[in-house]
Amino acid sequence: MRPVTILVLAAGASSRMRGADKLLQMVDGVALLRRQVQAALDTGAPVLVALPTDRPVRRAALDGLAVNTIEVSDADAGMSASIRAGVAALSAATRGVAILPADMPELTTQDLAAVLAAFADAGGAVVRATSAAGDAGHPVVFPARLFDALKDLHGDQGARALLRDEAIVLVALPARHATTDLDTPEDWAAWHAARQT
Repeated sequence: MRPVTILVLAAGASSRMRGADKLLQMVDGVALLRRQVQAALDTGAPVLVALPTDRPVRRAALDGLAVNTIEVSDADAGMSASIRAGVAALSAATRGVAILPADMPELTTQDLAAVLAAFADAGGAVVRATSAAGDAGHPVVFPARLFDALKDLHGDQGARALLRDEAIVLVALPARHATTDLDTPEDWAAWHAARQT
């Protein structure tokens, strides 16, 4: 069986950024999207990035990285469109997929590796990262038995509905690494300011 594939969801519209692209915001001198994909690659897992058809600058941000990409032609249909496209592109031998939104700037390679290690020991259960306080976050790793259900998702709620009937193994990550996502210019400004104090 192939290892878990990390599916990076990077096809969203950044609609709340008022013209800017949150995935191209700089974090430690690197565009967020490139930083997230590099962190995923550094786990040693295969990485697949779901991209929109109309954002060539996002694709350019990944130049030189050993990742596979897939274009999501219906990205405006919500997060589920990216999940459907990504899971449909997986090899039949893949034993799990880690769903990783690209807009979470505090996640590290160590965080991702901890979640993947938990999945290796989970006996086919779903594994979900949480904040240190226990708040549900990302990434979430789904076993292959749920791939068909993932390919049937609709709307912008991601795979939340699938989790209701699952026994989930929780992995607490430091601080708010698993839950910090930044959607507006104000979010970004506040986050950068907090890092400088």
